[in-house]
Amino acid sequence: MPRARISTYTAPPAAVVSALDDLRAAHDVPAVFPQDALREARAAAAAWDDDGAERFLRDGHGDGVPVRDARDLPLVTIDPPGSMDLDQAVLLEHPAGGGYRVTYAIASLATFITPGGALDAELRRRGETVYAPDRSTPLHPEELSHGAASLLPDVDRPACLWTIDLDDDGAVTSAHVERALVRSHARLTYAEVQAAIDGQGTLPAAVPAGLPGLLREVGTLRQRQEAARGGVSLSTPEQEVTRTDEPGADGYRLAYRAALPVEEWNAQVSLLTGMCAARLMVEAGAGVLRTMPPAEARDYRRLRRIARALGVDWPETLTYPGLVRSLDASVPAHAAFMDQAAGLFRGAGYLVFGPGCGPAPSADGEAVHAAIASRYAHVTAPLRRLVDRYGEEACVAACAGAPVPAWVLEALPGLPDVMAETGRRSRAVERGAVSAIEALVLDGHVGEVFDGVLLSERDGRGEVMLAEPAVVGVVHADEASAGGAHGRALPVGEPVRVRLEEVDVAAGRIAFALVP
Repeated sequence: MPRARISTYTAPPAAVVSALDDLRAAHDVPAVFPQDALREARAAAAAWDDDGAERFLRDGHGDGVPVRDARDLPLVTIDPPGSMDLDQAVLLEHPAGGGYRVTYAIASLATFITPGGALDAELRRRGETVYAPDRSTPLHPEELSHGAASLLPDVDRPACLWTIDLDDDGAVTSAHVERALVRSHARLTYAEVQAAIDGQGTLPAAVPAGLPGLLREVGTLRQRQEAARGGVSLSTPEQEVTRTDEPGADGYRLAYRAALPVEEWNAQVSLLTGMCAARLMVEAGAGVLRTMPPAEARDYRRLRRIARALGVDWPETLTYPGLVRSLDASVPAHAAFMDQAAGLFRGAGYLVFGPGCGPAPSADGEAVHAAIASRYAHVTAPLRRLVDRYGEEACVAACAGAPVPAWVLEALPGLPDVMAETGRRSRAVERGAVSAIEALVLDGHVGEVFDGVLLSERDGRGEVMLAEPAVVGVVHADEASAGGAHGRALPVGEPVRVRLEEVDVAAGRIAFALVP
């Protein structure tokens, strides 16, 4: 179950909403959809509700690519509770001949978007869904993202259906994607599936009985494959904002939450699909990859110095991915190291190739996502991220032996800039939201002393993670207790006590001082 420690500190709802509205306005987050874009979305949703399934099976997108009727497959979705924008539905099987089969349905947004139309233009302006604690600003109108395009249970939906076969070790033996009409048989939460895996709950009868165990098997095998190729997935507790309406404590709270094992296994299925998509597009000579350059030698040398300072044992013979997998985020020194390690890989971007964009990458080490240690593409979240729609269509065409749609090729050159700009906006809002709520939950508590762990230090200024409330803030050495300007450095990786010195709600800034 989720390992969350909830703080009794709360931020008033009205103050939170006001701060987040200011943040969205400062970063030009679209408040509403233009009427012409909204009309297109509503018309597309209504047309699907009318006879869309029959037309999709008969005509597809009118490009000659056939559509499979896959409504008999017992697919299910696994998402956070309350999710309505359901991008993926999964089926896992253990064929009689051995190995594993992953069937992964991805929402087909191309079915609903007219290239060059008003909605298409608005989607390029938005780029991705912007998440904030009070509400999200969706990429697509809810008529699509929560309705006709979402893989909701017990309704017919258009999808890009992946079939990926793995051997007994979890290595890919084949991968294929096709247009399909699908029907999800259940909407599950991560907690429900984890409970079933742990023998503490049961799933609906419509869910294949072997799903929980197979998700664990496939996810674990893919984690081993990740380790073998040198990839790394950091699993550290994250700050999570929750809303509570308990009597006397109505407001927003901060908690530290560690991902459930089932979330990590499910993420491996998504990574697997993205890696297969990258291979298909490179072989076809047209598409878009998600890339990240490798860390430089000096970055590894810096991390080794941090490990020594924290007392983290890192033998010369142990690789960085191997070290990360040996760490326990509940150990303060390990948590501090992992916080620093999160910045090892930087500079993620998109690489496009094809007619008008240049040739596909050819060298083995070219266009690799360094953290994944493989070529990789974003294709599994088209309801929430613009680029995925284009990658999916390029892959469907490649598998069908058809030309990549002209509208995909026309859009490819501009996609990296669109995603870079809209991604910066989304990250700024998400970071700013947490900072604003941190300040609001601590407003009125200046002078109080808190327990925490030092995550980093540089020139007498560091970062402290409080035990409660779940806040991360700037900390300065207290000269009186540290022996003045020449006192001891901040004790990175150690439990400390800090005094709240400053809260600036308008700027979303908090500051602490180290105390004995």
